[in-house]
Amino acid sequence: MTSATRGQIIPLFLTVVAFFGLSLALYAFIHILNLFPTQTKIITQIRPVDVLVGMTIYLKTSIDFAIFIGNLMRKNTGLKKRIAIEFGTAAGNALGTLSILAVWFFLKGAPVALLVMIVIASLVLFRMAQESFEEFLHKGTFLQFHKSVSFLNQQVKIINKVSKPFINFIIPNLSLISVKKMSFFPLLFFSFTIPFILGLDDFAGYVPLFSIVNVFSFSIGVFLGHMLLNIGLFIMPKKTTSLVENPAILLLGGLAFVGIASWGFYEAFKILLSLLGF
Repeated sequence: MTSATRGQIIPLFLTVVAFFGLSLALYAFIHILNLFPTQTKIITQIRPVDVLVGMTIYLKTSIDFAIFIGNLMRKNTGLKKRIAIEFGTAAGNALGTLSILAVWFFLKGAPVALLVMIVIASLVLFRMAQESFEEFLHKGTFLQFHKSVSFLNQQVKIINKVSKPFINFIIPNLSLISVKKMSFFPLLFFSFTIPFILGLDDFAGYVPLFSIVNVFSFSIGVFLGHMLLNIGLFIMPKKTTSLVENPAILLLGGLAFVGIASWGFYEAFKILLSLLGF
């Protein structure tokens, strides 16, 4: 086996190993959560549709991640550094997802806290929808949809203008950090932090979905999406980055964000009515 072939096969194999290892960790984590005395338990059942939802949402929210990791890999070449990037980002993504899952699990028994969390997450999704719509309009393709998308974007912008001071205080709009060459362990740690630096709004956006999907399956889908994105970035970074920026994906993603955010507000409204005794 040549060094070039080994440099491709080993990181790809470890990417798959990381996916299954983190999925087992998720399974164990949920069983630990289910030990707490709560009214409802998380069902550890794999539902293909919910896995697909989790994978799709993750891939759509990872445009900035794909661009950043592509640049990081170009600056840090070699087998060891690819392994550091893979394990670091996979662990960071998993820990971020588990953290949001834990917060949701413990707050769902506290209606007021859960209401606030769902509203914040929904507002974040509206901000992400605006970014998707504006990027879609900027592409200059699918012109037949531009008028409708532009109208919808204007309505979303009104919501975002009102919520901007509050949302920016909670989740600031962080810019991409300059990419540089690093040794193995600093690169491993830095890769671990990337999902937190670039993905706080992505993690928050999962919350409204937890009331309508199987949480375990959805999280598996998030891990699967991360694995597929890393595989694509390792094999063909330019094509993978261009795929996640495809106008059709931007449009569908923006519409999905609006739909999920609207559902989140509906769920929050139901919680509010129950608190008021209706």
